[in-house]
Amino acid sequence: MTQQAAALQTYNNELVKCIEELCSKREELNSQIKQEEEEKDRLQHDIRVLSEKLSRVNESLAQRLAARSTFDRTIAETEAAYTKILESSQSLLSVLKQEAGNLSKATEPRRKDR
Repeated sequence: MTQQAAALQTYNNELVKCIEELCSKREELNSQIKQEEEEKDRLQHDIRVLSEKLSRVNESLAQRLAARSTFDRTIAETEAAYTKILESSQSLLSVLKQEAGNLSKATEPRRKDR
């Protein structure tokens, strides 16, 4: 029976060694899990911060785009009005020159060609 007792002791030692190895691997895995959970928490925090920042930038961008659109519309309307003023000024100048010429002819002394 001593042989059986020795074999049993060997099996017992190997079993204890295997259990200890498994426990060691479990602790190592648990440490890795904790590290990854901490990294996950940091990343989620960063995502929240970046999402909030993106939202603020989008709002600001929308306001600036609307303001630019208003500028564009105002500039276009002003340029169109200015073009009309120039055209009217040209027409007025042309009419004025024509009338001045007519007045000059009307005020010249009449010559008798006979």
